[in-house]
Amino acid sequence: MLAILMDHIEWHSCVGISAPKDEAEIGENAMKVQLIIDNQSVDAANSKVFERKHPVSGIVITESAAAGVQDANRAATSAGEAFKSWSQTGPTARRKILLAAADNLEAKIGDICQAMASEIGASGLWGGFNVTAAAGLIREAASLTTQIQGETIPTDKPDTLSMTLRQPVGACLSIVPWNGPIILACRAIAYPIACGNTVVFRASEMSPKTHLLVAEAFIEAGLPEGVLNFVINAPEDAPEVIDCLISHPAIRRINFTGSTRIGRIIAEKSGRNLKRCLLELGGKAPFVVLDDADIESAVNAAIFGTFLYQGQICMSTERFVVDETVADEFVAAFAKRASELAAGDPMENPGCVIGPMIDAGSGKRINAMVEDAMAKGAKIVVGGMADGAVMPATIVDHVKPGMTIYDEETFGPVTTIVRVKGVEEAVRVANDTEYGLAAAVFGRDAHRAFNVARQIDAGHVHVNGATVANEPQAPYGGMKNSGFGRFDGRAVIDEFTELKWVTIEPSDQPYPV
Repeated sequence: MLAILMDHIEWHSCVGISAPKDEAEIGENAMKVQLIIDNQSVDAANSKVFERKHPVSGIVITESAAAGVQDANRAATSAGEAFKSWSQTGPTARRKILLAAADNLEAKIGDICQAMASEIGASGLWGGFNVTAAAGLIREAASLTTQIQGETIPTDKPDTLSMTLRQPVGACLSIVPWNGPIILACRAIAYPIACGNTVVFRASEMSPKTHLLVAEAFIEAGLPEGVLNFVINAPEDAPEVIDCLISHPAIRRINFTGSTRIGRIIAEKSGRNLKRCLLELGGKAPFVVLDDADIESAVNAAIFGTFLYQGQICMSTERFVVDETVADEFVAAFAKRASELAAGDPMENPGCVIGPMIDAGSGKRINAMVEDAMAKGAKIVVGGMADGAVMPATIVDHVKPGMTIYDEETFGPVTTIVRVKGVEEAVRVANDTEYGLAAAVFGRDAHRAFNVARQIDAGHVHVNGATVANEPQAPYGGMKNSGFGRFDGRAVIDEFTELKWVTIEPSDQPYPV
């Protein structure tokens, strides 16, 4: 991820966003969003709409159609019907459309960055990276269209050919959050489509316009009607809309990225309907700093992994497990760098690093955790408390078990320092969490650091690299309460295909009965 980011650091037109000059102008120019069903932009059947407001000013940013059960049924039925023909298309046709979608996405970078800045407080850095990485992901998905393979199987039956086939599964329900809106949306759309499936894309109510731009990039690439349907609902309607979509007969796979709490609900609903799901859930990523770590390099990775997009990334570093012999040096250098991070509203300053969190509720929740930690002996070494959705880059030192912030996901611009003695305790503390998504280990002795990485229960672990890392050719997913299944790489083919055993046998073979 960092390599891709540095390769595209100018972010094209993202830094040059033409932002509204004042709050009144933002409200007057609220972005409009409709549903897309059968490649047609439509209002909700009951004409209901809902609003997305700026997390600080409260000004209406987006006015969106609010789908209900009738719309959900129509979208799923459409996807089921489109599957009949789309599943029969060849890999070249699918690849051509996906490559065009990647080009379309890059062409929309200015509009996407502006939508991300206004809807979810994303900096130009985060917006530009999302588009660049997502375009690469779509191109990787396009390359997988010819990698969907079966195998021949040895058999004891004479003159018999035994083999496996991988076939598309049907319509897939993709439920995507707001925090990495372009990357997460594109992987939830591109991979199922590359495998010959159709998609009902249920977008986040926090980022309606941002997700609409993604859907348009795919549809404008030439997808036939119904291959991708775009549905979004008001927050209060989510339970019944999601229930309807999961239980619809046309939907055969569900992929969900979001919180562990909601992931459990999705898994339960999928299980009741005997449908397989792919879940990428919460995280509490540990970053182990061993006694021989290169402190300057560790701090560079720490700043990136902790504070990129205000720490609102599932892979964000939330726990630094630091050997006590280097803890003072590391914390002092880390705090100094954190204090220098530019903060502001990306609508006014796209180049800022720390923008507002997704809503004021995040500040209230995090403040409660920080206050609990301080009451039990922890110390704030830089930053401070949140004011609504606004919070400076904050580091809390001397965190221990028994503090809420030790265990719970913060999902904001705040991280913790847990001091340990030796490698064995470092491994134990790194694994002392219900989550297992991302992790990092820093140490000059690569062999020792690698052995630590092997012992950490996480879907991906990076030796001398940041916890925030992703490449479309490498499998991505979590362990424990961070979910199951894998996006990206060839592993994703298993998630969106059915494995079928087929034999071709002599019709006149003898049978014992």
